[in-house]
Amino acid sequence: MKSTRFAARLLPAIVLCAGALAAGAAHAEQIGSVNTNFRITGSDRVVVEAYDDPAVSGVTCYVSRARTGGVKGTLGIAEDPTEASIACRQIGPISFAAPLKQQADVFSERMSLVFKTLHVVRVVDTKRNALVYLTYSDRVVSGSAKNSVTAVPMPAGTTIPVR
Repeated sequence: MKSTRFAARLLPAIVLCAGALAAGAAHAEQIGSVNTNFRITGSDRVVVEAYDDPAVSGVTCYVSRARTGGVKGTLGIAEDPTEASIACRQIGPISFAAPLKQQADVFSERMSLVFKTLHVVRVVDTKRNALVYLTYSDRVVSGSAKNSVTAVPMPAGTTIPVR
């Protein structure tokens, strides 16, 4: 009985924290989607979203991932699958707002109401003068080893400032 009361008090705190995290998440620009499983209440699909790196002007990451349809998907309470793929590209002249951390979270977006989040992490490869981007998902209880990686080499004469 004590565990039931504890869970009842813990759930609102979890929902509040998830809402706060979602409010600070990067906003993606959906650039396309394809349906993968027809449902009368809304099809499952794969979406392609573009995220501009907020610290590196001239780099955009394209993430494709599965979105669950149906009633739960329409209401935003479905848990999306953990599969995602990433490709980051130089789309213009590269410039840096400030020196970069060796490794930093760049984007995150929830994949379920509370428990699952998609992450994009930037890692600076100073030896090869490249930015490496990794996407993965995590859960409150257990994460997923499913991931995808891409790299953006710097143009000749451009050095990545690292702090």
